[in-house]
Amino acid sequence: MKAPAFRYLAPDTLAEALRLLAREQNARVLAGGQSLVAMLNMRFAFPDCLIDINRVAELAYLRESDGGIEIGAMTRQRDVEFSPLVARRLPLWREAILQVGHRQTRNRGTVGGSLCQLDPSAELPTVALAMDAELTAASVRGQRRLRMADFFAGYMTPALEADEMLTCIRVQPWPAGHGHAFLEFARRCGDFAIVSVAALVALDASGRLARVSLTLGGVAAAPLRMPEVEAALTGGQGAQDDLDQAARLCGEVVATGDSQVPAWYRQRLAGVLARRALAQAIARARAHDEREP
Repeated sequence: MKAPAFRYLAPDTLAEALRLLAREQNARVLAGGQSLVAMLNMRFAFPDCLIDINRVAELAYLRESDGGIEIGAMTRQRDVEFSPLVARRLPLWREAILQVGHRQTRNRGTVGGSLCQLDPSAELPTVALAMDAELTAASVRGQRRLRMADFFAGYMTPALEADEMLTCIRVQPWPAGHGHAFLEFARRCGDFAIVSVAALVALDASGRLARVSLTLGGVAAAPLRMPEVEAALTGGQGAQDDLDQAARLCGEVVATGDSQVPAWYRQRLAGVLARRALAQAIARARAHDEREP
């Protein structure tokens, strides 16, 4: 199929892009295009105007600022994959980005585009929620900041106004020596995950779990943080019984089912992958402790 008719605009600056977004009715922003172009061609999206921001160079950056990592919305996923800064400070992001599509899609796909698409099985919304990312949205009216937890307005719908655009993602790295793991199950390499799990743990001086983050992707209309699991594990040693309990709680989430994957299958995968991800994150944190003098 072919895309429906639309007006095509390609601004060179963020200010110009925001003016166009405020002026045009029923407009969509084109970033990497890995999802939107397919939706246009399959007639799932019917914008009257397409605003292509690929020329807006000021939205493509990866930098350290006040102890946090800032990622411009137009930063390519491939740049995140090969960034030494990300590998050193955000290892969970790098591990997740390797699961995103294939090299060709990561060459064009953008961080901001993936977050705004909000596919429930996509990797980047899951890790952004796991690390409590802070998002900046801009319009001609100014800027505002949102927590990733507040960015889900509905199924594949970000909490952005019609004249707003995501411009920056800010992530606070966990302390050096923390453990991380990102696991997913898909039919084929490069496919969207049926279920994914992002896990982070930090140990205290006695080797107990001082901080835990666990997020499930693909099981519902949006990624799910598991605060009950996090609370149950915090303060413990991460023993097998603790991980079994975490797996049981994850396997009890209200999951979505479809013609290909029933809900019970997603629940089963959530429990299995959560146990594996937590065990791997804990093992990595302990290995780091053993390496320290």
